Amino acid sequence: MSAAETEKSGSFKGLKLTNTLTRAKEDFRAIDDGNVRLYVCGPTVYDYAHIGNARPAIVFDVLFRLLRHLYGAEHVTYVRNITDVDDKINARALRDHPDMPLNDAIALVTKKTADQYHKDIRALGVLEPSFEPRATQHIEGMVEMIAALIDKGHAYQAGGEVLFDTASMPEYGGLSKRKLDEQLAGARIAVEEHKKNPGDFVLWKLSSAEEPGWDSPWGRGRPGWHIECSVMSEHHLGKVFDIHGGGLDLIFPHHENEIAQSRCAHGTSVMANYWMHNGFLQVEGRKMSKSEGNFFTIQELLETESFGGRKWPGEVLRLAMLMTNYREPIDFSQRKLEEAENLLARWPDPVETQAQPAPEVLEPLLDDLNTSAAIQALHALAVDAAKDPARLEVYSASAALLAVGPVKADLSGIDEAAIQAAIGRRLEALNAKNWSEADEIRNDLTSQGILLKDSKDSETGERVTTWEVKR
Repeated sequence: MSAAETEKSGSFKGLKLTNTLTRAKEDFRAIDDGNVRLYVCGPTVYDYAHIGNARPAIVFDVLFRLLRHLYGAEHVTYVRNITDVDDKINARALRDHPDMPLNDAIALVTKKTADQYHKDIRALGVLEPSFEPRATQHIEGMVEMIAALIDKGHAYQAGGEVLFDTASMPEYGGLSKRKLDEQLAGARIAVEEHKKNPGDFVLWKLSSAEEPGWDSPWGRGRPGWHIECSVMSEHHLGKVFDIHGGGLDLIFPHHENEIAQSRCAHGTSVMANYWMHNGFLQVEGRKMSKSEGNFFTIQELLETESFGGRKWPGEVLRLAMLMTNYREPIDFSQRKLEEAENLLARWPDPVETQAQPAPEVLEPLLDDLNTSAAIQALHALAVDAAKDPARLEVYSASAALLAVGPVKADLSGIDEAAIQAAIGRRLEALNAKNWSEADEIRNDLTSQGILLKDSKDSETGERVTTWEVKR
């Protein structure tokens, strides 16, 4: 039995997951049933999240909910990071704010983009993770891990960079199943000259006076992308944790390099016991790209008439995503959205309940998150519940497990005080004739599933605003 297997001491609760590391469906056993640990790569906040970015957010939200159901909410730790130091961010800041000091421009870009991301995924019914670390909060930990890799002979300085020595790890390529000599395609000769091996990757690079940078033993610089997740996951979840997730495009090089850094720094046989990856997304049968004219952000789909000539509610987008198995490629189309919308129109509104999900919905989810089968079963429940009120609570509990339905299933999570405060700020903006701020507040509440209704007090004539959950 491997070192990784000996750490899976938790009980089997019926959950099976396809593990990219082994290319097999496996029984899931946690390292510790009292603290099941999940890490998922979050956004690099240089631009608004596109619809492809919504897929992992939704998929792993379902996994998070399922784990909470199986182990108890207090026994699951979910970490989804934000990458807020990256050369793409620097380039966007220079492009959008050329007259502003770069660090100020970066702060503006990352705040605006991260705020929009949070707003977008709230509208998609995605729960907040247990922790959402930012790369800039963990620079010291990155410096420490890089120093450890150098000390152990897995990294070296060359050409103003610190690089990971891929040849120092015989198992490198174990996740992607790519041999070292197959990983060199596309490498630029100018970059290769100072490397021991063309496939070696950057851990730390020097920054110019204008670029963001932090002090380190190797000079003022900034981290490479891969080291960030190794450090943030270890900080919150430990040297070895249960599940690491992300999109299929991250298997190589990002996740492969995370494994290399973490295993070599900590001397462990694995970084995470289970690796899960969602499939690619196409739009109307074609690869999504700006040049094809089929590139859509989540914000555009929610708030503008950019796709199919209309706006699409968050619950429709979520259901459409979950109608395809997470490991399969998905064709994001107007037809699929209309199909999801038609389903939702036939489902009754969920109610607050302490009932348990129906076995016919839970069992497909336990079988490697088979959301498409679970939704088929949920639809049959919904039809029954529409005819027989006695079935409404079981249907509601089942819908909550997937967070699908005409109304967001997490009604108990609504912060009424925050909503009233937002309504107060909007009324102040309206009284000051600040129409744009008032519209922004209304739109933000709408994205959270809260609809505002304005009327006048019959006696005073003053504006009165009430709210309700979107149905």
